[in-house]
Amino acid sequence: MQNGEAPFSMLDEAAIAAAELRRDPYDFAFVENAIEPGRKDEVLADAPRIPDRGSYGLPDLRYGTRFGAVVQDLLSERFRRLVERKFDMDLTAYPPAIVMMGNTTGHYNEGYAHPDSKHKIVTVLLGFSRDWPYERGRLRVLRSADREDYAFEFAPEFGRMLMFRVCDHSWHGFLPQKGQRMSLQLCYVDSDWYVRREYWRHSLSARAKAVPLLRKVIEWAPR
Repeated sequence: MQNGEAPFSMLDEAAIAAAELRRDPYDFAFVENAIEPGRKDEVLADAPRIPDRGSYGLPDLRYGTRFGAVVQDLLSERFRRLVERKFDMDLTAYPPAIVMMGNTTGHYNEGYAHPDSKHKIVTVLLGFSRDWPYERGRLRVLRSADREDYAFEFAPEFGRMLMFRVCDHSWHGFLPQKGQRMSLQLCYVDSDWYVRREYWRHSLSARAKAVPLLRKVIEWAPR
């Protein structure tokens, strides 16, 4: 134990700490196995069931103990300090928010290129898809707003982690691909207000999807 803290129960601390910080086209790091592959079946058995497209806030998700242990690791100070050391920055003042994507429809506007909100400081993505056999749908670290202008691709497969420092040119996106694209996103953000806003926004969207007519509107709405 370090500073009286228990070690991670699910995350591989050594693998995350060893991940190279890459500077081109902006600061990011990739971890091939942030969770030991042998835990795949037990964690996925406890993962949320997300039938629709889009992202859902953590308070709206139901999940079991083992997936919950991954979430606890991610929300811990121990993990925050790993990220701080990776990017050589202090995240103490920035609260975390977690949302999760379950599916993509393959509509053209899904995965559009964007640099992330100015309220986000660092974004961490962790894959939970059992596999991702498609060429499209991999998150791309982009050099520009062009989704074909990429420096790195991240398949949202179980245990793979991508983290990056948000800036005005931290462009990322993916080419449309229909599939079960399970991916958790943790962001350190600039205020508790923004955490509440994100959870409220995603909760409102989740409730709308539960209404058949509104669900059809959401499924066909451009992104």
